[in-house]
Amino acid sequence: MKRKGNLYSKIISIENLRLADQKARKGKQNTYGVQLFDQNPEGNFLILQDLLANKLYKTSQYDIFTVFEPKERQVYRLPYFPDRIVHHAIMNVLEPIFVSNFTADTYSCIKGKGIHAAAKAVKKSLKDIPGTTYCLKLDIKKFYPSVNHECLKKLLRKKFKDADLLWLLDEIIDSAEGLPIGNYLSQYLANFYLSYFDHWIKEDKAVKYYFRYADDMVIPAPSKDYLHSLLNEIKHYLNLNLKLQVKQNYQVFPVEARGIDFVGYKFYHTHTLLRKQIKKNFAKMLKNNPNEASIASYKGWTKHCDAKHLIKTLLPNERI
Repeated sequence: MKRKGNLYSKIISIENLRLADQKARKGKQNTYGVQLFDQNPEGNFLILQDLLANKLYKTSQYDIFTVFEPKERQVYRLPYFPDRIVHHAIMNVLEPIFVSNFTADTYSCIKGKGIHAAAKAVKKSLKDIPGTTYCLKLDIKKFYPSVNHECLKKLLRKKFKDADLLWLLDEIIDSAEGLPIGNYLSQYLANFYLSYFDHWIKEDKAVKYYFRYADDMVIPAPSKDYLHSLLNEIKHYLNLNLKLQVKQNYQVFPVEARGIDFVGYKFYHTHTLLRKQIKKNFAKMLKNNPNEASIASYKGWTKHCDAKHLIKTLLPNERI
């Protein structure tokens, strides 16, 4: 695999920093950080370029807060300038390189992929009923906080040989434990961290059906014994190569009896249902605070599953 070089000069060019600013400010025009930056944008671009060119850039202090939906987790927030612009500047150049390293089986944080592309792929695989009799479902214990910096840096050095770029990535990686949720760069580094595992699954282990969304994975197969054996190999690979642990709530089960709960849906061989919690949230929203945008959002979910009865129940005046 040829390593990529000569990228840093593209990242720190004034043209790329301007483009990064345009992308970073989308939907945030009225925030304090953007307004502060706009008091002297050209001067700020020059300051930022100088910091990066002379390797004086240092990640700012994080604002850390806790969110409780969909689950409790700590979110890290950085200032608009210089940090969020830097992250976008990096991804303007590295995104196509990262994406080229991903297999076709990962769906989160990738343009043209996402939840509904994952749902479509799972439904297509389940047409092979004998080949998808059972399913292994697993995720990784505290994935983002558990990403090992030395392992990540080692993988990045397999892909990139630009010393200046690696200095900048190292600086950002070492600014917090694991990969901080909320960093724009973190979602791509997380996908990249698991990308060599994806290749191992598909190429070395020749797994036919495999779907990953962030660290949630489902593997349909014809044999329960095969899946238990594969699970043991997965645990060994993740621990040895990435210092990660499979969460203890993994499951091996018959698809016909339980369905595959993944990316907001429950998939069976004959039909697909909306996940129970999303149905409850839909009903709660209609009862407490119905609005056109929220209704449209939930109806978008229902378009990708068998939901005629649900729509008739929750929206009796809706034409189906």
